[in-house]
Amino acid sequence: MPGWYPLLLRLDGRKCVVFGGGAVAQRKTGGLLEANADVHVVSPQITPALLEWSRLGRLRWSEREAEEKDMEGATLVFAATDRPEVNARLAEAAAERGIPANVADDGENGDFIVPAVLRRGGLVLTASASGAGPALPVRIVGELAERYGPIYNENVEVLRTIRRIVKAEVEDPAERRALLAAAVTDEALAEWRAASWLHDADKLVAALRQLAKRSERKDA
Repeated sequence: MPGWYPLLLRLDGRKCVVFGGGAVAQRKTGGLLEANADVHVVSPQITPALLEWSRLGRLRWSEREAEEKDMEGATLVFAATDRPEVNARLAEAAAERGIPANVADDGENGDFIVPAVLRRGGLVLTASASGAGPALPVRIVGELAERYGPIYNENVEVLRTIRRIVKAEVEDPAERRALLAAAVTDEALAEWRAASWLHDADKLVAALRQLAKRSERKDA
């Protein structure tokens, strides 16, 4: 079985080519658009959603069969046509150019696989079965969606502010780690959402120190 290394890749403005225009290509394209990639879809026909995205200028659509020249300048390639032999040929052409390729109908033979994803603002949760099919990862992400609801969109932005203040105000690395750990408990997150003084560095650090001490007492 191939070994996989999980990572988050920054794709803002980078060309990503999706070969294919069906439901799978639409799903791949949707994830790329969420990552602000420069998406180029190549297919004689596309789904209504892809067509709408094209009309809105969210992607570029070449209404024809795939050509290897379409890969020029691409960061990633997605071979998502309904013809396995075409997908294999496109993946091989991408490899010759040093471009990582995802093969929709044969994930283990591609350079990367795409996990099931839950986005809550800056919080990105993923699950993968390492090419063994999407059913289990989709189920797990559904369970995560129940645990981490839309409120986490706000939580992530709040924690970004807290981290910036703690880094500026607290010199000791060990104390920084303790304060940031205390900041992410359910109790703390609820407090931050209700606080009107969140940008007051002195009050914030004092509150974090109290939470950290409280946590130490519970662990003792």
